[in-house]
Amino acid sequence: MTTITLQVPDSLGEYQNDTVRFIAAKLYEAGKLSLGQAAEMCGMKKWDFPAVLAQFNVNYFQYTAEDVIADVERISKH
Repeated sequence: MTTITLQVPDSLGEYQNDTVRFIAAKLYEAGKLSLGQAAEMCGMKKWDFPAVLAQFNVNYFQYTAEDVIADVERISKH
């Protein structure tokens, strides 16, 4: 894992864990990290990370309307 340094306002200093969890949740939401990668970034187990997603209103299932339509079309062909 690569380490980066992020400069944040002093007011966020005491919320370091929340800041990291927020960034990980948003990277998961954007499809940049898998659930396991996002959990690892937070120092958590994969099965504990959905609670973080809920805290930041990020859906656990990254399934778009386009995914649903594609699945319906694929099933309809059978």
